[in-house]
Amino acid sequence: MDIKELHQLFINSTGICTDTRKVKLNALFFALKGDNFNGNKYAKNAVDDGCSFAIVDEKKYVLGDNYILVNSVLKTLQELANYHRGQFDIPVIGITGSNGKTTTKELIGEVLNKKYNVLMTQGNLNNHLGVPFTLLNLTSSHDIAIIEMGANKQGDIKELVDIALPTHGIITNIGTAHIEGFGSLQGVIDTKTEMYEFIKHNNGKLFVNSNDKQLLELLPDVETITYGSNESTVDGALIELTPYVNFKWSTSVFESKVLKTNLVGEYNFVNFLAAISMGVEFDVNENDISNAIEAYKPTNNRSQVTKTDRNTLIVDCYNANPTSMESAIQSFNMIKADDKLLILGDMLELGHISDEEHKKIINILIDKNLNAILVGTEFSKQDSKFSTYLTISHLLEHENLTAIKARYILLKGSRGIKLEGLIEKL
Repeated sequence: MDIKELHQLFINSTGICTDTRKVKLNALFFALKGDNFNGNKYAKNAVDDGCSFAIVDEKKYVLGDNYILVNSVLKTLQELANYHRGQFDIPVIGITGSNGKTTTKELIGEVLNKKYNVLMTQGNLNNHLGVPFTLLNLTSSHDIAIIEMGANKQGDIKELVDIALPTHGIITNIGTAHIEGFGSLQGVIDTKTEMYEFIKHNNGKLFVNSNDKQLLELLPDVETITYGSNESTVDGALIELTPYVNFKWSTSVFESKVLKTNLVGEYNFVNFLAAISMGVEFDVNENDISNAIEAYKPTNNRSQVTKTDRNTLIVDCYNANPTSMESAIQSFNMIKADDKLLILGDMLELGHISDEEHKKIINILIDKNLNAILVGTEFSKQDSKFSTYLTISHLLEHENLTAIKARYILLKGSRGIKLEGLIEKL
């Protein structure tokens, strides 16, 4: 069966299914494999429970006309998503970067939804499976798609742009995230800029932070929309951190009022400007753009402010790498407040540079004379004046967090450290 025939079956189905615990009647079941599971084993269950067809890649699991044998279920799923994407002549915005891509994606969606019906990556489903899943949700009702693209190793972005075929692209920044999989910063650069190369070869448009010298140097010769504070298409001025970001933006024909947002962190200032530049490019009304920016509220422990009975918490513990950690510390230091405390967790997946990067963070804390508690095995390897604990369980055993009162507290660390478990104690 060729991909065109499979696509017709998909169009006539109720969608795709990869989990027999979530079977939809008349769906197509894709028997994906993982390190610890083989979806082929569940193909019969899927058909018995109501799926119209099961796509498998092991012949022994073909049990009748409702089973379609392919060389690779994963590759077939990706080819189907690519073919389906090709049926729609709409803008597709590809977004990647070491930090801020999920928040920027959500802000762009908030802005563009003021005028268009937007399909957007849900959560951070941004990998070799998440991108196809998102694309297969495209319908004729959608005007624009925003596809987030993550990478853990070299070549990941090329794989994803070849599936999604973006017409517009943005790299939020390039830093030392997931360095373990890339081998070096140059490996990160080579992978992230695969987005730029695709857009160049397909005559698309790029959006770039005009204050990011690294990205400007990497830009190919292609139509570009700029945002920043350097005579850009969209200029911004950071007014203050309260701790929320308050700022203004302008173009050659418009200047906004001061926008009072629900996001903390100076690093989110450029994320706002990126979303605004998308709104300007796609002719969203300026006041609608501003209203969307002010209305956005973060979720899932990303730059959230939580006020407890005792303290004000800035919760940013969904992920962490050297670039985002340093930005968070710098921004937290700018907040005008007494009695500030940082509780920082390890930055994971840094490979051979982990020791060096954790030392750098400690030196930044010392240089700025900040009070901190450190959590994780990587921080525990370092000599420092700060209280340091292997896990949050050890921290809770030895520190009476409920005694901490009337303080501004930053919780920042990789997701695996689970710093959010401290919130109820603070």
